Amino acid sequence: MSTPHVIVVMGVAGTGKTTIGPLLADRIGVPYAEADDFHPAANIAKMTAGTPLTDEDRRPWLDAIGAWARSREGLGGVVSCSALKRGYRDRLRAAAPGLVFVHLTGDRGLIEERMARREDHFMPTALLDSQFATLQPLEPDENGFPVDVSGSPEEIAERAAAALGDHGRPRSAG
Repeated sequence: MSTPHVIVVMGVAGTGKTTIGPLLADRIGVPYAEADDFHPAANIAKMTAGTPLTDEDRRPWLDAIGAWARSREGLGGVVSCSALKRGYRDRLRAAAPGLVFVHLTGDRGLIEERMARREDHFMPTALLDSQFATLQPLEPDENGFPVDVSGSPEEIAERAAAALGDHGRPRSAG
């Protein structure tokens, strides 16, 4: 890529955003930020208790991620963020218009299995259904693309990096 982009690694819980994000950032030579670190304590407490977040809960979190992304414009960066709804992605793009979304996708059974193996994570497997119910995949006018999560983390990051190499400009509707 000639100009470093700010990339959002998105998807439902358990797709590997926190694993793939740093690997991708390392491959393309930019800093990585973990979206979970932008959550206020109240959001983490709700999710730990198995309570899905509301859109109101997410606004300050999305704004903080957007501010980080804006600060990286022209420099590049990778941030993991579920970004499940179009409205969330629009809010992020309002702060940093050049964002590129890498949507990690996969079979629900595989994702649930990976979630069950995680240790010390606040998102319980019980919330996976609400994640899939909320998910609005990228639309044709959004700058981004899906990447399948089957295979090793290194293979997934390599697929994403290869796709980014061919992804120098925003997609257009039509």
